[in-house]
Amino acid sequence: MMLQPLKGTRLVTLALNVPGPVAAARLVELGAEGVKIEPPSGDPLKVVGRLWYDFLTRSQTVVALDLKKDEDRHKLDLYLNDAGLLLTSFRPSALRRLKLDWEFLHHRHPRLCVVNMIGYPPPNEEIPGHDLTYQASLGLLRPPELPVTLHADMAGAERAVNVSLALLMNFARTGQAGQAYVSLYQAIRDFAGPLTAGLTKPGGVLGGGLPFYGVYQASDGWVAVAALEPVFIKRITAELNLSAKAGVELEAIFKTRTAAEWERWAKERDLPIAAVSNQPF
Repeated sequence: MMLQPLKGTRLVTLALNVPGPVAAARLVELGAEGVKIEPPSGDPLKVVGRLWYDFLTRSQTVVALDLKKDEDRHKLDLYLNDAGLLLTSFRPSALRRLKLDWEFLHHRHPRLCVVNMIGYPPPNEEIPGHDLTYQASLGLLRPPELPVTLHADMAGAERAVNVSLALLMNFARTGQAGQAYVSLYQAIRDFAGPLTAGLTKPGGVLGGGLPFYGVYQASDGWVAVAALEPVFIKRITAELNLSAKAGVELEAIFKTRTAAEWERWAKERDLPIAAVSNQPF
């Protein structure tokens, strides 16, 4: 059974696209009552990823408001009156134009905690960016291939959840509402730690430098081998009768069976080997 520490807390989210909806969905899973405010045109995610959008918003109330209109801006305040947390994904200048900056909100809703998701951290919070540019500047791209998932957006969403919980915990302890910025760039920069430390760089211990941690071609696809611990290395070495030239031998050995066959073989021997799937789910 999943713990629901946020039961009884209303979350109002104005955050669109990917990071905000992912973070909001996670907070709702933790028990929050979610109210998703969208512009009349809707959330772009609904257009480009309808099934995922429906999944993320399945337990939330979705309301269309034009915040540039006084009447709809007043309706937002009514939702915020009973809310414990507001999640946004606008740049600070846009927040000020919409009267959603911390000073205005805290004066009107002193019990409201606010998490603002932005691209780059201060003092560069007004510089535009997206997942692709954040990854590019951190050396996480391998052109011309595009990333297989939105690493910065997903990392930023998890960071927003953590910060939200911290603000709400502090409010429960002190009675003081707080505000915080969550930078998507900063989140993925932290997630890039293994590369920065050299672990996953080309030739690094997790970047091709260890034969027992790599991707090998099978007769019909590819297999991922992650035999890092000594017990796994000893077992795979014994099972396949490998010599000191394990890397060269593994390349030849894995081509003798299909990826699915190797996965079954590894499961029978309690080895961390998996077929590389071409399916997203």
